[in-house]
Amino acid sequence: MDLEAIREQSRAAIAELIDVSGIQAGQIFVVGCSTSEVVGSKIGTAGSKEAAEILMSSLLEITSQAGIFLAIQCCEHLNRALVVERAAMEQYHLEQVEVMPAPKAGGSLAAQAMKSYVDPVVVETITAHAGLDIGATLIGMHLKRVAVPVRLQTKMIGQAILIAARTRPKLIGGSRAVYQV
Repeated sequence: MDLEAIREQSRAAIAELIDVSGIQAGQIFVVGCSTSEVVGSKIGTAGSKEAAEILMSSLLEITSQAGIFLAIQCCEHLNRALVVERAAMEQYHLEQVEVMPAPKAGGSLAAQAMKSYVDPVVVETITAHAGLDIGATLIGMHLKRVAVPVRLQTKMIGQAILIAARTRPKLIGGSRAVYQV
């Protein structure tokens, strides 16, 4: 496992998606991640504390600089709940749930988020403005209604396939409507 490559790939991917998506300070960026996939194993079989630490530090560094709230999705064993900072929960009126993500029940990255955030809480659901799916973890349920795929220069983080999305407002009004898109 090349931890430096994971660091650089994750930094490049999140920085590019922030730039391309137009996500603004105060908005939510969701990340779902299988550290098992990052290290080359099947999802849910070989979670990596080391990969989670590297990913979390990279994600936090870049989202903090941009003033963006980072939401880390838990695995299916916690119904894909999310770890966020209490400030994000309060600003977006999210509903807190009671659980402590662990590597085998929540995922290594979610467990690392609980250690890395200033005031972490777990919420049941969010509506994020952009997101990264590292290793096919299915973040779509946590994005705004109109998600748009983004093709990034970085295609993988470690051995995990990388999928990115931004969101946009719904286009309404029919054939006579005028849009600013």
